[in-house]
Amino acid sequence: MIRNALTRTLLAAGVLLAALPAQAETINLQQAVEMSLAADPRIKEREQVIEAARGMLQEVQGNAGWRMSANAFVGLAPKVEGGFYQNGAYSGTTPRTDGDEINGVSDWTHLDFALIKPLFTFGKIEHYGEAAQGNIDLKRSELKQTRGDTVYDTKRAYFGYLTARDIRVFLEDMQGRLNWAIESVERNLEEETGESRQSDLYALQTAKGMLAKYVHQSRAVEKISLDGLKVLTGAGLKSDLTVADARIEPVAFPQLELAEFQSRALLERPEMQQLEAGLRARRALVAAKKADRMPDVYAGVIGQFNYASQRERLDNPYLNDPFNGGGLTPVVGVKWDSVFGATSARVNQAQAELEALNHKKAFAVAGIPFEVGEAYANARANHDSQRDLAEGAAAARRWMVASLADFSAGLESADKVADAIRNYALAQTEYLRTINDYNMNVAQLARLTGELR
Repeated sequence: MIRNALTRTLLAAGVLLAALPAQAETINLQQAVEMSLAADPRIKEREQVIEAARGMLQEVQGNAGWRMSANAFVGLAPKVEGGFYQNGAYSGTTPRTDGDEINGVSDWTHLDFALIKPLFTFGKIEHYGEAAQGNIDLKRSELKQTRGDTVYDTKRAYFGYLTARDIRVFLEDMQGRLNWAIESVERNLEEETGESRQSDLYALQTAKGMLAKYVHQSRAVEKISLDGLKVLTGAGLKSDLTVADARIEPVAFPQLELAEFQSRALLERPEMQQLEAGLRARRALVAAKKADRMPDVYAGVIGQFNYASQRERLDNPYLNDPFNGGGLTPVVGVKWDSVFGATSARVNQAQAELEALNHKKAFAVAGIPFEVGEAYANARANHDSQRDLAEGAAAARRWMVASLADFSAGLESADKVADAIRNYALAQTEYLRTINDYNMNVAQLARLTGELR
């Protein structure tokens, strides 16, 4: 009974715990990036592609080892009794002449095999192996690029959520202030105090409609960004995920000069590493296609075995009996399997693909510094812009507060208050959006230079 009571208690506790709401998970940007890198299926896909490329290298290297070919079957052969000479005698001078006659059938067991190992392939295995290793390095660079894209997407969702949330909170506050002003005008009009005009109400209502639009838009962006962050981090759309930052803040401006960024991009950017790996693979492939024109030198053992139970064995060293007997011998040989026209065409094709990749590298070497310079210039511009916009937004706030105070004292018209509120909303919204743009410019610089942070 004590055991049953304990079981019921544990079950009740489990039901109670299951009924409790899930605890919200709060993460910062670095944690979001780490979760995304661990959860992104695209990264796992690239990792498996690398494993497939490793398998290709193993296959190439395996061609340098022992090779086994064998064929075995059980069939039928003509039955033969007696010896090699006329009338089936085992000795004499006249060979038998009844070869076309069938006196029955016999089972026939056949086996032939060859066990060989390449000794020299004129560089085929080495060059194909080098091409396979270049393919592995290429896939690794693609994995690095995918990881960089994941980091960038996570930052975009994280900063986008903070920006939308801050704009929404700010605009809701503006709505409250504007509603207060509208109520004040409506009260003055109802009491006919003469302090407000009907046009004042229309001006404030116009501003209210514009604010409402931006509030709805910011709420949508806020939800979309948070849902995107949930998907990227693997938390799931139904999770209760929150971010640790109270507001969006500009990240520190990179300390490196533009030339250093450009130099680093040419060395460490995944696309450049892909090009280098691709060029190594293509060069090795051209050499391998040329080596395909040459033969293979090999050594090994070949053998054959035959047995027919209903045939007399022919023991004559000068005659080969295909139905009874066998042999085994070590061999050294040369195998040449080449279609000259087709082989030359494959060489030309590989050479053309190599030249195309060389031209692509030339374009990348010229284009990547420009792309990095563009991102750096945008980051610098938005860094300075958000700093100046902060001062402008602060001035616009003071303008709005002063206008509301003058409106309360009857010293300011409602249309002037509406202008002050609109300008403050515009300045503060642009300030927050510019911070987001600047943060993403810095994230783009990191992605263009191959950084994962």
